[in-house]
Amino acid sequence: MAGVQEALPADLEAQLEQHRRALTGYCYRMLGSSFEAEDAVQEAMLRAWRNADRFEGRAAFKSWLYRIATNVCLDMLDGRKRRARPMDLSGAGTPADAEITTLPENVWLEPIPDARVLPEAADPAELAQERETLRLAFVNALQHLPARQRSVLILREVLRWSAAETAELLDTSVASVNSALQRARAGLDATGVQLAETPADLDASQRALLDRYVAAFEAYDMDALVALLHEDAVMSMPPIALWLRGQEHIRTWFVTAGAGCEGSRLIKTMANGLPAYGQYRCIEGHYLPWGLGVLEISDGRVTGINTFLDAERLFPLFGLPLTLDA
Repeated sequence: MAGVQEALPADLEAQLEQHRRALTGYCYRMLGSSFEAEDAVQEAMLRAWRNADRFEGRAAFKSWLYRIATNVCLDMLDGRKRRARPMDLSGAGTPADAEITTLPENVWLEPIPDARVLPEAADPAELAQERETLRLAFVNALQHLPARQRSVLILREVLRWSAAETAELLDTSVASVNSALQRARAGLDATGVQLAETPADLDASQRALLDRYVAAFEAYDMDALVALLHEDAVMSMPPIALWLRGQEHIRTWFVTAGAGCEGSRLIKTMANGLPAYGQYRCIEGHYLPWGLGVLEISDGRVTGINTFLDAERLFPLFGLPLTLDA
């Protein structure tokens, strides 16, 4: 037992906490849910704590911890339908669609705060790559893969583990890992989503675009807001199943069914490596949480407005206040 005790970290709790952000990012990419990711990390750390005396030092502590977290995620995914975006479930609707269907929370891909998963200090190029692999489109594409292929792809191409390290973690062979990675890449190709070879940081132009979007939204200047959108921009509002495509449909929505958004206030934040904001609507003289907006941007235009309406759960996660002074 002396050898086992020597192999254990001197301060187990501190060692576990050192891995929390990266582990949360791993579990989020696996599960597509910010809340389930945090639950998975907490369960993994609890299992690690309970079974610390079984750590024999044959593998690195990090590998041992990720093995536990992987098993937790695979258990959670067993027999479960993948999380999705509204665009996966139906064709685009129109602002005139009378029936507004909502679906349960467990259907939807959820956003996650950058601050929960990205390192506080990192090389800019590495940080840009981390953001790229958190984008909604990429995490959504991961959900199309079988769970073990998903874990192999994340470990190999996101976390940059070697085939040997991945095989040891998954208790399989290097040949099996390489085969699973090849199938996972093919599955990812089928979704039409790829990692950029040279991922861009959230540069000054994107920050300026977010500033212009927030100003246009708060002024409820639809001409200014629509001018920021790509002509084929999409808008979605989980848990509402309806989604819209195109500048004019989005404009019409904001001045008809969405007219209650006029007078909103927005607080900027970051989610999934993307510019985001908390939207507060004025209700009886109080600004109350309405939705967590996440913008997808390409070539200087907004290509996606994703407003997650589960504000009561999401705002505390993002550190956003639950009320604003009028």
